[in-house]
Amino acid sequence: MGAAPIFSLVILAPALLLAAHGDWLRRDIPNRLNAAIALAAPLYWWSAGYSLWPEVAIVVALAFALLVIFAFLFAIGAMGGGDVKLIAALALWMTPMQLPVMLMVMAVSGGLLTIGLVIHHRWTRRLGKPEIPYGIAISIGGLWVVLNEILTLLTEST
Repeated sequence: MGAAPIFSLVILAPALLLAAHGDWLRRDIPNRLNAAIALAAPLYWWSAGYSLWPEVAIVVALAFALLVIFAFLFAIGAMGGGDVKLIAALALWMTPMQLPVMLMVMAVSGGLLTIGLVIHHRWTRRLGKPEIPYGIAISIGGLWVVLNEILTLLTEST
């Protein structure tokens, strides 16, 4: 197994678990954690052998595009700021082929999480709208891609 999947497993996976845990407990994803995920991405690029042009440029452009799109959702109150930053930071770790998978898994798990929390909110007869810790869904999407990459490499090497 190469160094890139090891970086994903050792650095990114625990960070995503921390983000999900913190979002569940406090409905907060710390800026320091998002910054650490984003700032560790160049180490991942180096370990994966990415070239500055075009690979890193494409990854950075896609992450920036997601930041802009999800910042709009934040501006209209549909998403928290920590969630937006986590998506952009996580996108720095994704290839153009992995990014749609991460977003799809994120959307499906976010939908299931939302349905479950809305049902719980109504069952317990709470007032107002439930707060959805979407960092959990974002983390699930990222972990899906990381684990898929590692399992793919393990099956190819056997």
